[in-house]
Amino acid sequence: MSALRIEGFVIVSADGRLANARNVMPDDLKIEGDKKFFTAALERADLVVHGRHSQEEQPNAPKRRRLILTSKVTTTAPDPDNPKALLWNPAGCPFETASRAAGVTAGMVAIIGGPGVFGMFMDRYDTFWLSVASKVHIPDGEPCFPGVPARTPQQVLAAHGLHAGASKLIDPEQEVSVTPWRRAG
Repeated sequence: MSALRIEGFVIVSADGRLANARNVMPDDLKIEGDKKFFTAALERADLVVHGRHSQEEQPNAPKRRRLILTSKVTTTAPDPDNPKALLWNPAGCPFETASRAAGVTAGMVAIIGGPGVFGMFMDRYDTFWLSVASKVHIPDGEPCFPGVPARTPQQVLAAHGLHAGASKLIDPEQEVSVTPWRRAG
């Protein structure tokens, strides 16, 4: 059993999108209740994993250890812009090797996107925190996971063995809820 606990975090529109057609998170998805939830989660994370377009825009972001997925390196390499970050090519080395290189062998790993990154960990999540902004629609936007929009994000999570827990309303005014999807056992 791994000493790493893998948790995913995303906010999506009612139609399962996390960004617009230009791969930019629209202001409609930058919702205060979700920002607070996301920030608190990242404060608990021992390692943050994301692609080049996914990042948190927070004051503490440079203080967090992170792996940034890229094909520009063979295995891992220091990020020239952030001493706490490591560039990682998953084709060149496994996640456990990369996390060790980042100095993290135990604790919570926060996967924060984008779609390809979420997809890589689909069969490894201990918990996936799915926030849904039910008032927001981005019909031509970037789907949150591989397989969306043919299936809903919830159907994709269920297909990978995750089960929905109780939803919590985290922004009543904007009608945003978060649901933990957990692996049984």
